[in-house]
Amino acid sequence: MVRVSFFNAKLIRAAIALIFAAFISVPASAQVLQCAPYAREVSGIALSGRAAGWWDQAEGRYDRGTAPKAGAVLAFRATHSMRAGHVAMVSKVIDERHVLLNHANWSRPGMIERSAMAEDVSANGDWSEVRVFYAPTGKLGMRSSPTYGFIYANKADRLDGTKLAMRD
Repeated sequence: MVRVSFFNAKLIRAAIALIFAAFISVPASAQVLQCAPYAREVSGIALSGRAAGWWDQAEGRYDRGTAPKAGAVLAFRATHSMRAGHVAMVSKVIDERHVLLNHANWSRPGMIERSAMAEDVSANGDWSEVRVFYAPTGKLGMRSSPTYGFIYANKADRLDGTKLAMRD
């Protein structure tokens, strides 16, 4: 009968885990899902590039405004902690100060969140400052985030949304 010491057993388990990880690990070149391609796919709004640039790109191509509508994209401004900005699709309007968002890469890198609560905390009720549900805490985030407003999808774009996801 072969006796394996506790130390040797740990070494064997570590070696097996290392070999296993080498075969299933994600390549270093792989990227996590970003908010812009996800928002484009679910909304059908045919904009690309960094989320912070969507508001300007939408000018003349899409209606923009400060009233939430289901299917619209909420465009967040770039900040020190959110350098690329953020975009999220409104899945449902709850009331004039609350919506549900579908978005990616907010609570964790690459994570898709559906029906995440967002609250308008702006002084004028114009959605220029929001707090968004943050999964690690299970509640609205501690900090508020500045936004440009909403980009409204055209009917034709919503129909072709799945074809647009691969642009970024």
